[in-house]
Amino acid sequence: MANWTDPQATVSAPSSVGARADYDAGLRSYMLSVYNYMASGVLLTGIVALLFANSSFIVPVLQSPARWLIMLAPLAFVMVLSFGINRLATSTAQMLFWAFSVVMGLSMASIFLVYTGTSIAQTFFATAGAFAGLSLWGYTTKRDLSGFGTFLIMGVFGILIASLINIFLQSSAMAFAISVIGVLLFAGLTAYDTQRIKSMYSYVAGTDMMGKTVIMGALNLYLDFINMFMFLLQLFGGRRN
Repeated sequence: MANWTDPQATVSAPSSVGARADYDAGLRSYMLSVYNYMASGVLLTGIVALLFANSSFIVPVLQSPARWLIMLAPLAFVMVLSFGINRLATSTAQMLFWAFSVVMGLSMASIFLVYTGTSIAQTFFATAGAFAGLSLWGYTTKRDLSGFGTFLIMGVFGILIASLINIFLQSSAMAFAISVIGVLLFAGLTAYDTQRIKSMYSYVAGTDMMGKTVIMGALNLYLDFINMFMFLLQLFGGRRN
């Protein structure tokens, strides 16, 4: 990801009443921008996924080599944004974020062929409620969550490796365990990333990095939300007959 500092090393907020009020107002505006981008990205992904799932193109595309492009394109966008954010213009980062949301919609369209629409909607709203609570806790807690970051990220790599292994093993028990652990990991990352994004405001306020940090913050929370949603869907989603 971008070269962000750990929340433990935050810059102190202004101490005077007037400066503190300005700081708090700026922080609220900054976090609102992050959440607006994140929510808009999720909405765009959902719309694209639903439209593609109900089109006549989805089955031919999923049966062709193009499915690999759809599957891998989101990862390419994440890599470009994560490692190139310091060299990108803010407007370019914004366009890449919207493009990423679109290709994620294309890659997620297949869930409408596997799960019922009712279970997808129920899981989405359950995820939204859990995400809101976890993010609020990460924003308001006085506890330093920085120590959990490495553990959580290592856990994500662990379930990625386990998922690849299970492609060959096809173990339902292993798939269940991966989904449960995945939900817990991304629940923790939601709180951790929220605190980390909040901590960055002290560094980027009034700088050219402000807009880029908003995009990267939105991307992190977007990924937390989508992954938590997908793991919950795998656990509780009702499959089509």
